[in-house]
Amino acid sequence: MSTAQHKIGSGFDARSTADDVLAGLDLTGKLAVVTGGYSGLGLETTRALTKAGARVVVPARRVAVAQEAVADLDGVEVDELDLGDLDSVRGFAERFLAGGRPIDFMIDNAGIMACPETRVGPGWEAQFATNHLGHFALVNRLWPAIAPGGARVVSVSSRAHHFSGMRWDDVQWERGYDKWQAYGQAKTANVLFAVHLDRLGRDAGVRAFALHPGGILTPLQRHLAQAEMRERGWIDEDGNLVDPQAFKTPQQGAATQVWAATSPQLDGLGGVYLEDCDIAEPAVDGDQSGGVRDWATDPEQAARLWTLSAELTGVDAFAG
Repeated sequence: MSTAQHKIGSGFDARSTADDVLAGLDLTGKLAVVTGGYSGLGLETTRALTKAGARVVVPARRVAVAQEAVADLDGVEVDELDLGDLDSVRGFAERFLAGGRPIDFMIDNAGIMACPETRVGPGWEAQFATNHLGHFALVNRLWPAIAPGGARVVSVSSRAHHFSGMRWDDVQWERGYDKWQAYGQAKTANVLFAVHLDRLGRDAGVRAFALHPGGILTPLQRHLAQAEMRERGWIDEDGNLVDPQAFKTPQQGAATQVWAATSPQLDGLGGVYLEDCDIAEPAVDGDQSGGVRDWATDPEQAARLWTLSAELTGVDAFAG
């Protein structure tokens, strides 16, 4: 059974930072893999983990940019990975596994949001392919390094999963395209992935979590014009935040994924969706302000997505 979707009273909240949730934890000797760990929330996650003593591997599509971003951090390695290219995923995994090191924290942080209609690989919709399928293939290929140490796998989703459940009749958006609903489906997939991975991996001591990091202005918004952000009420005519309290800082935004990966408060738990450094409550119909929709935590839909993802990527660490 999955852990019930109810708050546990962690003592942290929306304003807690990654450093706050790591206070008193010594991660010396631990190894984390943080996709996109060189920009936005990923960089803050990498910074906080290394500060606590962990070593962090940062798979990056833009290797030179990543190396420059983490140059002042000790204990960080950068390697090439394009989540939209399954050959690149395989290459990274093979290079990592050749080192024989176990993974303690796998944080699937990288992603794209609300981009124009784009096709990758064999014609897959880019948000679903990059945010979900690439991470699905990566985790399955890295399973020999994830399983031995009973790692935690953290899938960074979003409150945007409220926008759309799985469109089973047109997963790749071949009949019309809506960038926000496509993003919503990809973020729902991130939650469903964690639900089923937790079910499959718990006997090996591996637990999986999905989460909403909060609203934060980072490079994730690179596909949005300022006019659209003004229409949404995020910024004013001068580009300043209309309501700074409505957004988290990057340090606060990284907190929930760092908490998910490391907190002893989550020992023995898994398969749940988190927000504001706690387990989220079930969402109320018609209210998109918080909580998790039931379509994102449905174990049958999670199993169905796993089967589809394995067929599409040709990778399944649990086959047979």
